[in-house]
Amino acid sequence: MAPTQIQNVSIRIAVHSDLKLLWDMSAQLRQSKDADYFEQQLAYQDKGTRMVLMAHEGIHEAGYCVLNWQPKYGFFKAHNIPEIQDLNVLPEYRKQGIATQMIVYCEKRAVEKGYDTMGISFGLHGAFGAAQRLYVRLGYIPDGLGVTYDRKAVSAGEFKPVDDQLCLMMVKNLKNQG
Repeated sequence: MAPTQIQNVSIRIAVHSDLKLLWDMSAQLRQSKDADYFEQQLAYQDKGTRMVLMAHEGIHEAGYCVLNWQPKYGFFKAHNIPEIQDLNVLPEYRKQGIATQMIVYCEKRAVEKGYDTMGISFGLHGAFGAAQRLYVRLGYIPDGLGVTYDRKAVSAGEFKPVDDQLCLMMVKNLKNQG
């Protein structure tokens, strides 16, 4: 069955008065975040190094993500590749195109700023299955450097826990988009 596309989705840049909404969404997602996570993200946004984006379906918050213009992952940093991070859609709004719309929004912002590549990643355990399929469907491919743990390359034979920090980093060419 094909996903239902929501037509009444808006994406906007979060402001400091959205902190409670962001924390409420994180609680609904049962996420564990540092006590000042969203405050830090908004502080980075104030400095111009990130964008905190919120998706709304009508008047209801549906999800959020961070567009990081200066990610810490070495390959992205070395090649001036922004990264979409912490992309989340509330359960009742999943499979309706909201994540896709947030990714497209981020890609358009990157093209407007002159970037020709976008980065994104996903965890390697089953909870990220939908993201894994979506990112490939949207044209993202592995960066070719293997998996990372906390944004650092994992060497052959090295043991790391299979948790949210074990990721595959991906890239997409944005040329001829926008």
